Amino acid sequence: MSFNYPKTETVEQVDNYHGVEVHDPYRWLEDPDSSKTKAWVEAQNEVTFSFLEEIPERRAIKERLTELWDYEKYGIPIKKGNRYFYFKNNGLQNQSVLYTLNHLEDEPKVLLDPNQFSEDGTIALSGVSISDNGQFIAYGISKSGSDWQEWQVRNVETGEDFSDHLEWIKFSRATWTKDNQGFFYSRYDAPPEGKQLEEANYYQKLYYHRLGTEQADDILVYERPDQKEWMFDAEVTEDGRYLIISVSQGTDPKNLIFYQDLKDKTVEIKELISDFIGNFSFIEYEDSIFWFRTDYEAPKGRLIGIDINNPEPENWQEIVPESENTLEGVSLLNNQFILDYLQNARSRLQIHDLNGNYLQDITLPGIGSVGGFNGKREDTETFYAFTSFTTPTTIYRYNLETGESTLFRQPTVNFNPDNYETRQVFYRSKDGTQVPMFITHKKGILLNGLNPTLLYAYGGFNISLTPSFSVSRLVWMERGGIYAVPNLRGGGEYGEQWHQAGTKLNKQNVFDDFIAAAEWLIENRYTSSQKLAISGGSNGGLLVGACMTQRPDLFGAALPAVGVMDMLRFHKFTIGWAWCSDYGSPENEEEFKALYAYSPLHNLKSGTVYPSTLITTADHDDRVVPAHSFKFAAALQAAHGGNNPVLIRIETKAGHGAGKPTSKRIEEVTDQLGFLETVL
Repeated sequence: MSFNYPKTETVEQVDNYHGVEVHDPYRWLEDPDSSKTKAWVEAQNEVTFSFLEEIPERRAIKERLTELWDYEKYGIPIKKGNRYFYFKNNGLQNQSVLYTLNHLEDEPKVLLDPNQFSEDGTIALSGVSISDNGQFIAYGISKSGSDWQEWQVRNVETGEDFSDHLEWIKFSRATWTKDNQGFFYSRYDAPPEGKQLEEANYYQKLYYHRLGTEQADDILVYERPDQKEWMFDAEVTEDGRYLIISVSQGTDPKNLIFYQDLKDKTVEIKELISDFIGNFSFIEYEDSIFWFRTDYEAPKGRLIGIDINNPEPENWQEIVPESENTLEGVSLLNNQFILDYLQNARSRLQIHDLNGNYLQDITLPGIGSVGGFNGKREDTETFYAFTSFTTPTTIYRYNLETGESTLFRQPTVNFNPDNYETRQVFYRSKDGTQVPMFITHKKGILLNGLNPTLLYAYGGFNISLTPSFSVSRLVWMERGGIYAVPNLRGGGEYGEQWHQAGTKLNKQNVFDDFIAAAEWLIENRYTSSQKLAISGGSNGGLLVGACMTQRPDLFGAALPAVGVMDMLRFHKFTIGWAWCSDYGSPENEEEFKALYAYSPLHNLKSGTVYPSTLITTADHDDRVVPAHSFKFAAALQAAHGGNNPVLIRIETKAGHGAGKPTSKRIEEVTDQLGFLETVL
């Protein structure tokens, strides 16, 4: 195949980093609104779509995706006051709809339908908070995939909105006070006009908004002008007495804990955990004891109690000690702790009493991932969702008194899960570390080295990749493909040590783990280099970019999505500075050397034959700004010495991925799968 790529203009731009001169010839592509950049986007899309539209399997793939996608998807019910609330998508709705009902047997009533916000589904519901009495709902909306949110308040009974309208909110939830009169939230000052999608976000502030008032009248609860990177998350204890403030710095899981006694507003906010020594997740309190899940002095997590009258670490009570499994979360229901563990990246749940004594495991439907177990301390029923690579998300109702799970909502998807199998293998990385990997495919597949294989991973920010169902992966496997998911270092699958082993100066471990997964699949005759594709989004896009530049010979195709590709300038846009906790900073000489050594943009070598590549991004991505993908695509096309297509697909009116309408998701997956079938 020969391609006539658009000629990308270069500029003389040289930056000096700690004595190293670095050329940045495509710097001009950092301005997404310039007429030149817009013309470049149009020219690239023209080349890309003229290729994609000629793919013979494209129509069949889209039809099957649409057919399979068209099933009812249910969220986990939440009870507030005398009402239940849950999300449901009829199948192909662009956005899921929020319903409410008084009894689970009642006909549900539509409370919020985001599909009414815009004709094309590009205005999404980005946050929901229901008052304790179930009468009011605060909700955030996001336009074209932006991280910026606007919040409004709706009367649940009448379905009408109040006049409340809050702006410039990002990375924040709303937390109602017990009197149902208002909520806490965090926001930034308004960015300069025209710079909303690229200006760096600093100095978040915590506010209280009273129902029916103007945003200008909101009460400033907490700010730190001396700490521009601090971010605040507020929650209120179940009885409404205490405000708990979690303070984080960027994406580092370590946080501080402050609190205020709301019974006496004259009392100042007190610092309970005042150093970034670990992650502390508040559960509830009894008398003067605050319960937390923490990884402090326990990388895989433990449950502790802190007496606020004697808060020194030597007085902390260990309720459930660290175990060999990773403690992901803790709920308090039926006056018992529900502990959510990860055992080799799969869910396992245990019940303990308030003194920490083990009572029993909760029997799950199979090997997979679980979410839910929300509710109040006295509740005897709760709900949870279960999913696996071949099980669509299924909702169960759980009776905490009898220990019985009953099916609440089970979707019907037009495929037979018995035709597929998942196995978990362990392989050795470059330094000998054992890494787990899930492999799913049709039963009876021949290990002849000829199977098209999609290797997908993330490897960062303490995020765990656990089994989950995906229609796009199912279509890939239906058509004969293998789907493999390794749990790389940098993730949270084995606790904080596993996470740290893939950060900053250790980041190369993540790429080594991914490359070793590819080599294992080839050695064990699942596939061959020519049949192997790699895929990942955001930090996973960086993973794909780094591995295809380090080992271009190892892969047949690459799908880097919304990736962080310029590791020397990522911290200069929107929330990019927050990632220095994982990546390190180019301002630090030692960390600069590590970043420069793997930065995908800076490690392309002229004349090298790169794998067939389809880069995907969106013009409104204000999380990982599209300049990363734009510059990488331009540099890749200039350096590429082979005939494999290296293309970029730029979505319009979309962002980093959250809230992307179903129609756009189907279109994008169709193009990715069609591309893979053609080039592999």
